[in-house]
Amino acid sequence: MITEIAQIDVKPGTEKDFEAAVAKARPLFLRAKGGKGFELHKSIEKPQRYRLVAKWETLENHTVDFRGSEDFTAWRALVGSYFASPPEVEHTETVLTTAD
Repeated sequence: MITEIAQIDVKPGTEKDFEAAVAKARPLFLRAKGGKGFELHKSIEKPQRYRLVAKWETLENHTVDFRGSEDFTAWRALVGSYFASPPEVEHTETVLTTAD
């Protein structure tokens, strides 16, 4: 399982609209090949900063399958206008958890 962490800074004053757009995009992630869902987190200290945490079966499910799909284009059309700068994206794999 791969975790995608995208740090997204939005333009001041667009936070609620951005959140609504992400909610609208939810089906795009749920039907993506290898997609296992996502969470959107908002920074308390920096209210224009969000972290989208998405789960994927494989790295390629995100970097190839989703990013190469029409659903990715639809995702960017829904949320891209709110970005203050391009998102910073990294992928992680779990090495330790308290759930085990």
